[in-house]
Amino acid sequence: MRSYSDLFRTREFTPFFLASALQGAAQTVGGLALGTLVYEDTGSPLLSALSMFGPSLAQVLGATTLLSAADRLPPRATMTGISLAFAVCTAVMALPGLPIGAVFGLLLALGLVTSLGGGVRWGLLNEILPKGSYLLGRSVFNMLNGIMQITGFATGGVLVAVLSPRATLLTAAALYFVGALATRLGLARRPPRAAGRPSVVQTWRTNAVLWSCVPRRHVYLLLWIPNGLVVGCESLFVSYAPDRAGLLFAFAAFGMFVGDVTVGRLLAPRVRRRMGIPLLLLLATPYLLFVLRPAVGVAAVCVALASVGFGASLVQQERLMDLTPDELSGHALGLHSSGMLTMQGVGATLAGAAAQLTSPGTAMTVMAAGSLTATAALAAAGRREKRRPGGGGDGEGGPVGVLGAADVAT
Repeated sequence: MRSYSDLFRTREFTPFFLASALQGAAQTVGGLALGTLVYEDTGSPLLSALSMFGPSLAQVLGATTLLSAADRLPPRATMTGISLAFAVCTAVMALPGLPIGAVFGLLLALGLVTSLGGGVRWGLLNEILPKGSYLLGRSVFNMLNGIMQITGFATGGVLVAVLSPRATLLTAAALYFVGALATRLGLARRPPRAAGRPSVVQTWRTNAVLWSCVPRRHVYLLLWIPNGLVVGCESLFVSYAPDRAGLLFAFAAFGMFVGDVTVGRLLAPRVRRRMGIPLLLLLATPYLLFVLRPAVGVAAVCVALASVGFGASLVQQERLMDLTPDELSGHALGLHSSGMLTMQGVGATLAGAAAQLTSPGTAMTVMAAGSLTATAALAAAGRREKRRPGGGGDGEGGPVGVLGAADVAT
């Protein structure tokens, strides 16, 4: 496939796309509403950041217990059930007087569910599209995510101001429910990609196999650490500019959209493969200016420029799929998603704690410096690996090692 129009001529791609759009809209509208509600009730930058990004910390539990189910459950039924779980839990969080502990308990449960959902969703995309089309397809979904965040955060900001955070949460719950219907009615029934029963033991075994390949392990770290630390910066938007947080999130989403279009559609493969590290450096550098506490207009420009760097994830996901056989694609992508979201939760926790001790602007600068340091260290480690004898492999007979011959996809 060479164009986006080719993707939409593929059977099931359009309903898959629409269901994902509804879920993305629900996540952004509901996340902003919840972060605002918690900040209004507690006045805490840490709790506000955790309410929006803290559930990602539960991903590490899911990645070590549930992830083998990503290739061993029927995709349509699993995705429908996950959307319904989000609809119900989001509606419950809108109840007046719900204790803050109960809110975070629900968020923990949703984080566990999400750890399974990433592997199921992106493994299904890999099935729907022809071989070699995953990067193009995933770039469309990354762009969709950017568009949904732009419109979702802008719309969420309006709804929170005009209605209330709780009414906005109910709107998000309705969007999740419609997304569940779109999944159930629009996708075909498929058998699981792998045989056998999901189990904790199988999850650990496959994680170990995926982690045993040195090049693949390096890709995972590039996907997780710099990204997670920068998301810590984003988690402070509400406390940095309580009345204009929706604007900052929308500009961040716009920058991410530009980065995904550029990487996924405009760059030639030869150029794209060299852009991973430069884009990660761009992702963090503009946030260094927040130590000066720029006005919201200047801050929005910095945020948009930095978010172009999120396009690095497409480069690294393509490499990850180059190193992973098809029968483990769902698990590998689920591990990527779970690890990335876990690090985002860690980043939000660290950023919120730093903001409690200093200020949101100072904390954002510290997180950006940490991301730049991590990127530089991982880039240096990658260069050393290439220089050693047999570099690029894992000592087990080539780049895929114990998994056998390599297959492809983003």
